Amino acid sequence: MTLANQITLLRVALIPVFVLVFYLPYKWSYLASAVIFSAAAITDWLDGYIARRMNQSTPFGAFLDPVADKLMVATALVLLVGLHQNSWFTVAAAVIIGREIAVSGLREWMAELGKRSSVAVSFIGKIKTTAQMAAIIVLLAFDVREYPLMEALGYILLYVAAALTLWTMVLYLRAAWPTLMGEPDV
Repeated sequence: MTLANQITLLRVALIPVFVLVFYLPYKWSYLASAVIFSAAAITDWLDGYIARRMNQSTPFGAFLDPVADKLMVATALVLLVGLHQNSWFTVAAAVIIGREIAVSGLREWMAELGKRSSVAVSFIGKIKTTAQMAAIIVLLAFDVREYPLMEALGYILLYVAAALTLWTMVLYLRAAWPTLMGEPDV
């Protein structure tokens, strides 16, 4: 197994640790869970870098890397929905998780047709991921009762991520639309 794949598996293994630390009955548990989430976000970049740099790209890694990312983000958002318990947060989290499921399905289907490159990750998608990760880290790290400005920053970043999530979904759907509608290739 390649180093890149081992790092990706580490990210998956961090998910139950992340959840357990989040629920610890200590004041520092949210900050510690933010550190774990940050480490997972760094491994997302690191495994891709290693795979490209050391020529370690594998079909297993290509499958597992996006799955690991989506599992970690969805888990964090679900935990934060329970913490924030308001419709504004829940709507943004549902948009992000719903889009990830829809676009993952679209990519899988397009790959089966040999057209995965038409729904490849875009630069806007990378900005979306950055805003999403930053929002989650901020919302995990700071007790909203003690740091209301950080909560506001976290919500702003979350809504930027949700808006970019919808935008990128539209871009992916537009790129796949001719195939979805059964139009012949030109």
